[in-house]
Amino acid sequence: MPKPRFRPGTIALAALLLAAPGARTADGYTYNGMEAVRLKALDKITARVSTLEAPLDARLTFGTLEITVRACRKRPPEEPPESAAFLTVVERRPDTAPTRLFQGWMFASSPALSAMEHPVYDVWVIDCFNPSD
Repeated sequence: MPKPRFRPGTIALAALLLAAPGARTADGYTYNGMEAVRLKALDKITARVSTLEAPLDARLTFGTLEITVRACRKRPPEEPPESAAFLTVVERRPDTAPTRLFQGWMFASSPALSAMEHPVYDVWVIDCFNPSD
């Protein structure tokens, strides 16, 4: 299993998001915990783009990928927009052991900051939300 790679700044931003939901973080902003996530997924071979929505801890499937969202945080409307989700992405292919491709925080405003790298698929965060809203 490959080691997760971290880009500069990812660890600092992730540390901010680990604070209790609704608490003011070191960057001066508040992140509220949300109950669901909205993702976009791209199949680079077929050019198919899909919108995926799921509550926390549910497993989403896109092609050979299995995506689990562990946390989703969003700034309130009066602050600069940002949504971030902690994702685990595993590739499940027939006749091979599952391979973890990505585990970490993805940020809606900076998808390249902490991106999953795969030759066929791209996944990125669009929004965190509460289905009851």
